[in-house]
Amino acid sequence: MTLLTDTLLGGSDWSGNVFKAGSWQPGQAGQYAVIEPATGGELGRMGLASAEDVAEAGRAAAEAQRAWAALPHPARAAVMRRAGDLWQQHAEEIAGWNTREVGATAGIIGFSLHIAAEECYQAAALPGHPLGEVLSSEEPRLSMARRVPAGVVAVISPFNVPIILGIRSVAPALALGNAVILKPDPRTAVTGGALMARIFEEAGLPPGVLQMLPGGADVGQALVTDPNVRVISFTGSTSVGRRIGALAGEHLKRAHLELGGNSALLILDDADVEAAVNLATWGSFFHQGQICMTTGRHLVAAGVYDDFVAALADKATSLTVGNPATEEVALGPIIDAGQRDKIHGLVGATTAAGAKLVAGGTYSDLFYRPTVLADVPAEAAAFTEEIFGPVAPVTKVDSVEDAIRLAGASEYGLSLGIVTKDVMRGLAIAEQIPTGIVHINDQTVSDEANAPFGGVRASGTGSRFGGATANIEAFTETRWITLRGTPPTYPL
Repeated sequence: MTLLTDTLLGGSDWSGNVFKAGSWQPGQAGQYAVIEPATGGELGRMGLASAEDVAEAGRAAAEAQRAWAALPHPARAAVMRRAGDLWQQHAEEIAGWNTREVGATAGIIGFSLHIAAEECYQAAALPGHPLGEVLSSEEPRLSMARRVPAGVVAVISPFNVPIILGIRSVAPALALGNAVILKPDPRTAVTGGALMARIFEEAGLPPGVLQMLPGGADVGQALVTDPNVRVISFTGSTSVGRRIGALAGEHLKRAHLELGGNSALLILDDADVEAAVNLATWGSFFHQGQICMTTGRHLVAAGVYDDFVAALADKATSLTVGNPATEEVALGPIIDAGQRDKIHGLVGATTAAGAKLVAGGTYSDLFYRPTVLADVPAEAAAFTEEIFGPVAPVTKVDSVEDAIRLAGASEYGLSLGIVTKDVMRGLAIAEQIPTGIVHINDQTVSDEANAPFGGVRASGTGSRFGGATANIEAFTETRWITLRGTPPTYPL
């Protein structure tokens, strides 16, 4: 076992435990090994929660939330600001875990740490934000609509970018006076869970306001159905999101769902090929393609198609793949063998359907080579499904109308990129393709803490992350309040 040298985690009893009711304690489902994807070695032990842990955490959260929400808003804001500072103060330690537990390279690590701090700083402004409005009334009274904390929020986050995809719900929910129960993916529960719990513990968050319970589907189901949990914020696959949404509906709870994607990058006939290839490389291969916004379909105008495919294949072949903890590489490992095999299966099915493999398509252990597929049919698996790996499917289009039709044919609607010298033309095209995010002259992967984030169709329930408007709507309830100087007299 190779425990990383640390100070943030070294000052706690996190190893082998969950974080419940203000203390590190054994999970009722035992513990499990934290595995390094690049080597298969054990990095440490993590506690595993059960449904019983969820029930206990729910009760503790409901109790702690009332006192937390009652604090003066500057007190909650101060905790958020300290948390933002701590992400930077402990950056080296957090980066080490992100590299080894997640398999992340320097680019995604730096981005994650930046966004984590910014999410906390943005959240710090929320408690002082206007949280209501005065309404007109036909009666002689003061009538108001006021935003109040939802209560207890369950945050269920995935393995791929665990810091960002947890903190973007945890920080605003806490800032607005809620308690949070965080369930990180067990595969990355140190980076996406234990470190976050320690950050807020060190920032001065009162005990019980944030709890961290790694676990499987049983823990997720218990969170959705727990009577103390009022809002669920889920980031993950569309298939799981559908089940969570249905279960939340049965229990009359709000579920904010940020789900899968199969984002298109349109390369128009006036695009600069060299610039387009640079965008496509980043969009499809950054973080091994394990990002919901990854460019999953490259729709390229016929006039620049051959040059684009050749240049993208050359670029993919030149990229280095290896262990980011021991060498400087462009791509690290896939998270596990199951995900690797899914990627390879989609590549094989797509070539069997008529696509040409022009780069990659091979792997060693969990290291998958960046792959370019050309002439991909619109009905092929790599065109219709989310790959979640370093694969760039390229399809030739003969007209802008074909590009619009193919881009909009997907069940997903998360992000869209359009490369053209005519930005107004690009915007006009974007307006015909349903997505939650559009980037003109950029690729599909981007995020800012103050920007609305979310998809449509099978990509989720819209923008419920980023920015004051989305966060206040996501993590508060609206209460109608009226005030009279004297009670009215009713005719009964």
